[in-house]
Amino acid sequence: EVYFFSYAKPVRLDLTAPRIHFHEVAVGEHSVFPCPDYTLPLAVKMADVGRAEHLDLFHVHYAVPHATAAFLATEMIGNSPPKIVTTLHGTDTTMLGPNPQYRGAITHALTHSDAVTAVSESLREQTIETFALTRTVDVIPNFFTPTAPTRSREEVRRELGLTGEFLVLHMSNLRPSKRIDLLLRIIAKMKQRNRVRLLILAGSSFASCEPLLDELGIRQNVIVRTAAEPVENYLQAADAGLYTSEIESFGLSILETMFFAKPIIAFRVGGIPEVVGDTGSLHKFGDVDAMAKTVDELIESPEQAREIGEAGRKRASAEFTAQKAVPRYEAVYCRVLSAQR
Repeated sequence: EVYFFSYAKPVRLDLTAPRIHFHEVAVGEHSVFPCPDYTLPLAVKMADVGRAEHLDLFHVHYAVPHATAAFLATEMIGNSPPKIVTTLHGTDTTMLGPNPQYRGAITHALTHSDAVTAVSESLREQTIETFALTRTVDVIPNFFTPTAPTRSREEVRRELGLTGEFLVLHMSNLRPSKRIDLLLRIIAKMKQRNRVRLLILAGSSFASCEPLLDELGIRQNVIVRTAAEPVENYLQAADAGLYTSEIESFGLSILETMFFAKPIIAFRVGGIPEVVGDTGSLHKFGDVDAMAKTVDELIESPEQAREIGEAGRKRASAEFTAQKAVPRYEAVYCRVLSAQR
């Protein structure tokens, strides 16, 4: 039996699947507190369900707040509580870890987990250094299982107003670390700018970036969409993926793009080289001229673009699938469940 805990149902969670359960956690708001709280209601919910259902293990993603809540839940349960496996995706280490207001809490959560995993070797090394850990951190990369698009490539491109332009795709939550400013400057520096369109699938508001479109004179080159429909439709419609993160522990959007045989252009930071390998074009962070030149070259050489994209698809299909990752997580589960706390 698998029980999910979250403040909202995960978009891709199929509750019709057998032995899958979901428990919604209400964010706690009370007049005695100056701001809403999620950690304590989550811990109480996990403790209640863990006790009632005799759960064997809590697998939490992100140390703060989830591993902290899991630790509190095990303390509330008391005798023979579930073991804790914490998976780090990057934020705990790269963004919160340097902050002394959070470092102690994250260190405590990681120290009191029965196992810790990271999604890349780069993140593992940075985590050990940031929190001075002496414990084992397993590396289990992310994976992706693509689904078939619901619309044809031609239909999506027509809806986007394309008439033969080279479509470059960027998918992200638009956090500052994604460096959307550099993304837009790359388009502005292209020699083939009149032949390219940039599609941004935005996980948050694009409003703060709007003025830069006019400043760079590229408003006609940029299309912004929220991910209101399956991303596979847009992945199929694209010709390449362009990613400009300054900090990136893995790059799941990059992996998704690779699965659809689109060449990747990105900065060589964090775990991105581990994902792309030698199947894409990686550049020194901040080198927007080199990135622009690479996109220009792909426009001029469609056959080369197809070959690079296909190499990426083969790598993604061989290295980053559920068939690869799930047994590794199961091995971690077996290890912690067989060990004495």
